[in-house]
Amino acid sequence: MAGRRHHDRDKEPPELNITSFMNLMVVLVPFLLISAVFSQITILQLNLPSSAAATKNNKKEIRIEVVVRRNQIEIGDGVRLIKRIRNTEEGYNVKALSNVLLSIKKKNPNKKDATILMEPDIEYDALVRLMDAIGTAEVVQGLSVQKVVLFPEISIGDAPAGKGRKG
Repeated sequence: MAGRRHHDRDKEPPELNITSFMNLMVVLVPFLLISAVFSQITILQLNLPSSAAATKNNKKEIRIEVVVRRNQIEIGDGVRLIKRIRNTEEGYNVKALSNVLLSIKKKNPNKKDATILMEPDIEYDALVRLMDAIGTAEVVQGLSVQKVVLFPEISIGDAPAGKGRKG
């Protein structure tokens, strides 16, 4: 028995054969890279109002304010209400909002900025959909659909307390 233990010590450890492991990695790594879903992050450009902008806008230029309430959207010019759009069963009526803003844009083609004023309970997803509707509109011309730039410079703020809270 003593001779057997001595014989085991003289034996070299077996060499590792990693060829099959390397073959697996060569196949697995490209497969994982190809099948991976790369997320795309879209950034929406926001402009926060400044005191310099307030002094610059002393001339009679229309202000576009979209007040988003829980049960409706109110479009105003800062002084008076232009249009009130009630929610549909699916949620905010984005199509009607686009149509109203399109008519405002036709009357004021050089206007590029608008303000969204939101109540605190509004979901972020609704904000993004409304920002898309304020920034661009789809217009059907003949058999094609054209994207029209409405008001790409969007500012965000808190909605004033108003009648839209009931509902």
